[in-house]
Amino acid sequence: MTYTVEVEGLCKSLGGHAVLDHVDLAVETGSVLALLGPNGAGKTTVVRILATLMRPDAGTATIAGRDLRTDPVGVKRSISLTGQYAAVDEMLTGRENLEMMARLLRLPRRAARARAGELLAEFDLADAADRRAAKYSGGMRRRLDLAISMIARPRLVFLDEPTTGLDPRSREQLWSTVRRLVDEGVTVLLTTQYLEEADQLADTVAVLDHGQVVARGTPDELKARLGAEVVRLRFTDLTSYERALRGLDPVRADDRLRTIDVATEGTAREIFHILGQLQEAGALADKVSTYRPSLDDVFLSVTAQPAADQPAGESGNGHPAAARRPAQESKEMAR
Repeated sequence: MTYTVEVEGLCKSLGGHAVLDHVDLAVETGSVLALLGPNGAGKTTVVRILATLMRPDAGTATIAGRDLRTDPVGVKRSISLTGQYAAVDEMLTGRENLEMMARLLRLPRRAARARAGELLAEFDLADAADRRAAKYSGGMRRRLDLAISMIARPRLVFLDEPTTGLDPRSREQLWSTVRRLVDEGVTVLLTTQYLEEADQLADTVAVLDHGQVVARGTPDELKARLGAEVVRLRFTDLTSYERALRGLDPVRADDRLRTIDVATEGTAREIFHILGQLQEAGALADKVSTYRPSLDDVFLSVTAQPAADQPAGESGNGHPAAARRPAQESKEMAR
């Protein structure tokens, strides 16, 4: 088994705050690793370090066989970073954007023109090749941005929240493009706030929280840790809801909707036991339903309540929850 990314003991502090605390990662060649985590967890810092935009305080990292510390130029030649927003020149056509970037990468004029044509076809942009990028839809601009990153066919592509702001159809199109690249042997490190996106694309998921990896595995492995079914209890009366919350260990709870989700193995005996506990506590649920665990449930179960102060260099959209497991319990689950 070969790995495009191997990281051991990565540490970084910003403003006196430990953003990364001995992070270990490994990304198999030709696969997708989804890096998840709440605001300030350290995702952006990991990407910046591995993309040579920031130096680590400690730890080692190898990208496509190149050492991050001793051969940063070799690392840069092996990677491509596609940010959250499409970085294309909207005054130029799709073809002109590609040819300009190819020339900046020192391809001869004829080779740049040929490579632009190949990528326009590959990323389903041939019909819009001579249209200004300003006239492109959001999904087309994202595909053009990704096409630009493929001019030199990197070994590793960083995708930082690639489908932010896209409609469902454009998102599906971009997912198909990513799958095709992976089938061709490109390795992808994906950060996303869409848990469904990680479920669709990732071969492996790593969840960061407070600078540490608190869970890792395939999406199915992580979901299986929560059990076969999640029981959702709905209450109309606030007193019953609060009593139930004190006596249960929820995956999540919603004070507004007065719902409590509890992970179970899906057996009737276990569900009857929960209902019996509620009856003894004088907290009868008005409605009971079940559903299979999702990555959202995993995320909420292994991440602690976000800290009030967010370290510099970390941003993004979080996933609020009224009830989460303590951080120590999350770390035990991740082992």
